[in-house]
Amino acid sequence: MPASSNSVSPYIQRRITATLFGVQSLFSAGLFATFVITSIVAVRLGGHESWAGVPAMLLLGGRALIGYPVGWVMDRYGRRPGLILGYLLSATGAAWSASAVIQFSFWQFCLGAALMGMGRGISEQSRYVAAEIYPQPRRARVIGLLVWAGTIGAVGGPLLVEPSSSVTETLGVDAQAGPFLIAAVIALIAMLLIWLFLRPDPMLIGRQLAGEPTAKQDRSQARPAGEIFASPRLRLALAGMVIGQLVMTLIMVITPLHMSHQHHGAGAISWVLMAHTLGMFGLAIVTGRLIEQLGPLVILISGGMILAVASLMAPLANNGLVLALALFLLGLGWNFCFTAGSSLLSNAVAANERGRAQGLSESLVALAAGAGSLGAGPAFAYGDMVMVGAIGLACTLVFLAYTFWSVDDARQTGNATVYPD
Repeated sequence: MPASSNSVSPYIQRRITATLFGVQSLFSAGLFATFVITSIVAVRLGGHESWAGVPAMLLLGGRALIGYPVGWVMDRYGRRPGLILGYLLSATGAAWSASAVIQFSFWQFCLGAALMGMGRGISEQSRYVAAEIYPQPRRARVIGLLVWAGTIGAVGGPLLVEPSSSVTETLGVDAQAGPFLIAAVIALIAMLLIWLFLRPDPMLIGRQLAGEPTAKQDRSQARPAGEIFASPRLRLALAGMVIGQLVMTLIMVITPLHMSHQHHGAGAISWVLMAHTLGMFGLAIVTGRLIEQLGPLVILISGGMILAVASLMAPLANNGLVLALALFLLGLGWNFCFTAGSSLLSNAVAANERGRAQGLSESLVALAAGAGSLGAGPAFAYGDMVMVGAIGLACTLVFLAYTFWSVDDARQTGNATVYPD
């Protein structure tokens, strides 16, 4: 692949994309397998229900903490070493969690959750890594494909819980260690696949497409962080992803409790959450194609409007079917904001600056998820689902107002950099 060429072999593009899609599908399945029992294990090891959310909070904390540092690593040394580090951290965290279950140690379990969160924070950058090996017009579709890989994890992950628990129990090991052990094995497989098949490093391809120096440690033309994040398009992309994550998490995490108060059974709650998962991941490929046809700005605004509708519907739903529709729209609005925001961000920075910008975006998204999770309980306790929906609606309206203001300001000042490519 000569450095003077600005074209990339379709074979290399397909191989790298297939590798990242397969790895992300496997890895997300392993993570979802652990999510099913994490709160249950936390209560068992901690001895009280008040500890149930601590590992999940530390997982989000690890995800937020690692974002920018690993972005710096990816900008300096390449995407492949960064992803390998992520899967190694996740494998270590999952194995540590399994050991904590066997040794009955709550705090070791929490450390394992934090390491797994770091691994997840790095793996989430796979969508950007896949996108940068394509020209700008094709990136949205590839990002949608990588987001869609989460569907496989959401469906397949819970199916791994029972067999992995049975195998470990047969071997004389605590059954609840099983999902964490299988997650560790999957993370190691993911690391091996990245090491074998993610060649050449996607960073080099992205720089080649952009006509930039391809040496891994060449930072001569990289802007300071403050200048990178002053970009109007980058701020708009971050706003879409952060607000979408905040509103989605805020309403989603409290819905099972809300339904329980409305005397819905476990079956109805499961169907509503399945509808939500379908909205989040099931249509991600379609979202990518819509972004190609209509542009990321249109999809970003559409996502905000869908989130506003979901925020209104969720408190007013008087039966399980309407609530399922509300949660489906909530997931779809997140999908639009997340995929369009990712596409916009990918196009808003130079190839040798993407790691830091994308790493910061992952940190902010994780913090938004944490804020939504922590804020949902007090909001529900104070004003029931009406208060939760009102907060979600207010956040969404602020985001939409900011988006329209940005576009209007660009028109008045002639600043074309606000407009997405």
